Amino acid sequence: MSKRFDYLDNLEAQAIHILREVAGQFERPALLFSGGKDSITLVRLAEKAFRPGKFPFPLVHIDTGHNFREVIEYRDRLAAQLGEKLIVRKVEDTIRRQGLTDGTGKYPSRNALQANTLLETIEEFEFDACIGGARRDEEKARAKERIFSIRDEFGAWDPKRQRPELWDIYNGAIRKGENVRVFPISNWTELDVWNYIRREGIELPEIYFSHSRDLVVTPGGQLLAVTEHIRLDPEDEITVRDVRFRTVGDATCTAAVESLATTVDDIIQDILTTKISERGATRLDDRLSEAAMEDRKKNGYF
Repeated sequence: MSKRFDYLDNLEAQAIHILREVAGQFERPALLFSGGKDSITLVRLAEKAFRPGKFPFPLVHIDTGHNFREVIEYRDRLAAQLGEKLIVRKVEDTIRRQGLTDGTGKYPSRNALQANTLLETIEEFEFDACIGGARRDEEKARAKERIFSIRDEFGAWDPKRQRPELWDIYNGAIRKGENVRVFPISNWTELDVWNYIRREGIELPEIYFSHSRDLVVTPGGQLLAVTEHIRLDPEDEITVRDVRFRTVGDATCTAAVESLATTVDDIIQDILTTKISERGATRLDDRLSEAAMEDRKKNGYF
């Protein structure tokens, strides 16, 4: 009896189709790899799309220098296992070259500065398409993007200038200097990603699973890891709790959630019962303003 094609098979097939469209339509694509679950899922999809051959694009990590140690270790280990090219470009180098102001305050985030380094990297390697792991269910600005989303010659995104995408037709035609951000798992939800990780037996960085960690409680009530990247004041109270991370971003702006989930099955049960969205529970940078993510994207952010 033939295997029944389930909803994960459909999502996988659509994503593989998009990745192959990128390979067919663009001369110099790249896959933006953060070491988070979404870009890890993209890597697995790329393996299915292109093995036994090599990927038709390198992995690119824009390293802020504020990453979690576990994620950087995972990044390097996975790239070595894959035998694929990994390009790393550092935000601190961009800060020095462009004379930018580094993050300040108690939680000095370089999150917005990543856009400068990404645009430099696109220009350096003349990338015409950058594949990212953003999903529509993460944040309302991401919900506005098409799967093929055009950036102008300055790297800027205009949410009012988007092409229709009918059925499975993706238009990658661009003018010189423009490039396209491509989101093959845009239609996936957080739960879809975890169900796919479970089905595929994908290894993840340890910080996704429950562990005991030193934390500081922010004025907004979020739990931020104690690292060398944040500034502690005498009045700050350090607490030790069992937590995991729902998203993988900078240690300066990505909060943990209390959880005893030590397996992928446990995490799926967590997601099924929580009433707080993925980024709403974890991201300090999205709380800066109502349109924080959209403003960053307009300036070239992922």
